[in-house]
Amino acid sequence: MKALIARSYGPLEDVEFAELPTPVAGPGQLLVRLEATSLNAVDKVLVTGAMRDAMPVRHPFVPGVDVSGVVEAVGEGVTRFSVGDAVIAWNSVTAGALAEYIVIDDAPSVALRPAALTPAQGAALSTGALTAAALLDEVRTLPPRGGSVLIVGAAGGVGSFTVQLALQAGLTVLATGRADDEDFLRGLGAHHVLDYRTTDIAEETHRLVVGGVDSVIDLANAGPALAATAAAAKAGGQLVSPLGGPPSFERGVTASYTGTRTPRGRLEALAGQAAESRLRVEIDSDYPFGQADRALIAFASQHIRGKVTVTF
Repeated sequence: MKALIARSYGPLEDVEFAELPTPVAGPGQLLVRLEATSLNAVDKVLVTGAMRDAMPVRHPFVPGVDVSGVVEAVGEGVTRFSVGDAVIAWNSVTAGALAEYIVIDDAPSVALRPAALTPAQGAALSTGALTAAALLDEVRTLPPRGGSVLIVGAAGGVGSFTVQLALQAGLTVLATGRADDEDFLRGLGAHHVLDYRTTDIAEETHRLVVGGVDSVIDLANAGPALAATAAAAKAGGQLVSPLGGPPSFERGVTASYTGTRTPRGRLEALAGQAAESRLRVEIDSDYPFGQADRALIAFASQHIRGKVTVTF
C-alpha cells in the first residue's frame, strides 16, 4: 500500500511517500480502507519528535490519527462491525491514517459513520470534537450552567467544536481569533470575538464580563505563557488546556489539563449531532492523498479555520 512516512525524526519537509505492506487485522481489530483523514497538531509533534520522550514513535512512521473509511476485514472476536461498514475513528498517537489502509482496535474510539456525513466530514470530526468534549467535561465541573468561558484559539479544528459544545452547555462564549475570523466565530455562535493580535485579551475579557470569566480554555498556549490568559478568569476561576502548564495561577485560578478522551458512546453521539446539523464540521481545505505531504506543511504553517482534510 502507499503511505506517507517519516523515516526518522526531522522537519515536515522530509516526509515522503513509500510502499509498505498492507496490514492484517488481528483479534479484536478492523482493517479499514481509508477514504479520508484530517490533520492535527499532534501529527507535527510526532513527525518532528518535539515530544519524543513522552510520545515516542517507531520508524518508518505513518502520521495521521483521524480515520474515515470502509471496513475491509474484521479480526476474531469483532461483532460490532462488519465488512463494508463506513466507520470513523480516533487512532491516538498510534497514528497511521495517512496510508491507503490501517488496522485499528475495536474500541470506543471507533463508530459507524452516519450516511449524512461525507468521508471528509467524518475524518474532521474525531480528534477535534472528542478533544473539545473532554475540555468541556473539565469546565462543567466548576461553573453552574449559565456561566462564562473564554476560548483561546477558537477558530481552529478543536476550537471550532469547543465553541459549539460550550454553547450547548449554556455558557456565554468569548472567543479569540483574528479580525477576519469574526464572522466565522459568530457564525458558530460566539457571543463576543476578541482579536488576539490587537487586543489585550485579559483586559478586554474583564471589560465584557465584570470580574472575569468563570473558565478559560486555552488551545494555543502552554507552560508559563498560560498565565496571560489565566488572568482573564475571575478570582478562584479555572483554566483548562490540552497542552500542559503550571498547576495554578495568581488570584486562586486553578488549572486542569486533559487530552482527547473516548468514553463509550461519545463519538457516536457527536457524529449523530453532526449528521443532524446540530454540530457544524468546518473544513478549511481538502487535499488529495497524492498531495498529503503538501497538506501537512500547509497545515503547520498557515492560519486554519476548522480542519484540513486529506481525501483518498
